[in-house]
Amino acid sequence: MANKPDPTKELNLIGVGTIIEGKIRSQGNVRIDGKVLGEVTASENLAVGLSGEIEGNVSAKNVTVGGKIRGSISAAEKIVFEGRSIVRGDIRATKLVIDEGCLFDGRVAMTDRPQH
Repeated sequence: MANKPDPTKELNLIGVGTIIEGKIRSQGNVRIDGKVLGEVTASENLAVGLSGEIEGNVSAKNVTVGGKIRGSISAAEKIVFEGRSIVRGDIRATKLVIDEGCLFDGRVAMTDRPQH
């Protein structure tokens, strides 16, 4: 019997110069260095690189933003805004880290237990 790959350990990469229009849904991890016009949902972690940009709502277990997001962000556990990130939209998470130099325009809702 062949071993099936675990979808939660897979990494989906949207590279620099790539533009996607539509919804992205993944059972694993997603890293965006290109541009996504639409909703992004990941069962595991979502990372937006320095050159990455999302125009749409985002949902994942953990979200790390180095680039730009225009839309609401919902994380079951933690959201991290790195120093050069630009985020415009409301966020919901259990833990929040905002590095110095980040631009954030929106409302924050935090709970003491993970979202499902």
